[in-house]
Amino acid sequence: MAATSNNGETRVSREFDEQFSLQGRVALVTGASSGLGRHFARFLAARGATVAVGARRLDRLTALVGKIGDAGGRALAVEMDVTHADSVREAFDAMESEIGTVDLIVNNAGVAVTRPLLEHDEHTWDAAIDTNLKGAWLVATEAARRMVAAGRPGSIVNVASITGVRVAGGVAPYCASKAGLIHLTRSLALELAKHRIRVNALAPGYISTELNEAFLASDAGQKLMGRVPQRRFGTPDDLLGPLWLLASKAGAYMTGAVLAVDGGHLVSGL
Repeated sequence: MAATSNNGETRVSREFDEQFSLQGRVALVTGASSGLGRHFARFLAARGATVAVGARRLDRLTALVGKIGDAGGRALAVEMDVTHADSVREAFDAMESEIGTVDLIVNNAGVAVTRPLLEHDEHTWDAAIDTNLKGAWLVATEAARRMVAAGRPGSIVNVASITGVRVAGGVAPYCASKAGLIHLTRSLALELAKHRIRVNALAPGYISTELNEAFLASDAGQKLMGRVPQRRFGTPDDLLGPLWLLASKAGAYMTGAVLAVDGGHLVSGL
């Protein structure tokens, strides 16, 4: 009886591992030169995916590729400005030539400027919309065209935000871009399902990174924490499980979903 039980447990464990396996997958992470993008790229590579890391700062990408290689992974640095179609197309050409058709996209590139509404200008609006929304659209559609041409199924994960669902002060262009990205995710999911391409979004709450750690540690940041039901800010590691689910076969019946990873912030009382 014990042997039968052990064999059953082994089978279940093997099936579980296969559902979450990223072996043989070819991924692109945009905005990978720092912060969450860098963290996502190292995570995917550690789980077997070949990872292209894209951003404008090639020197940082090259350093990241070296670290992934030292850890036993495989990665490629591609210079990419997601706001320009030619740059996106050239980056995909390079990836296809070096590592094959990309079948996993993490649309992570994003910018935010915090200032009162009446101090925003056309430049800050364009920067947010062009990077956070237009850039995600350019990357997703270029990837989808190539997956369809290759007859290859895939997964696109857009990194949105809880500010695409509820607003915060001082970041109007950012909120608008992330709300647009959430609706774009659903539109892409609808149209690409017939091609076996899933499109989902992560909606992080306040995640502590090197870019915002000073604010989160300030009095204003600590007051903000009081509105998070779990009474803590997230860490980059808190996003890895949800990302893994959406990237792998474990999420095979999920498309058009928006996963909030926010410690309950969206359900906090008004």
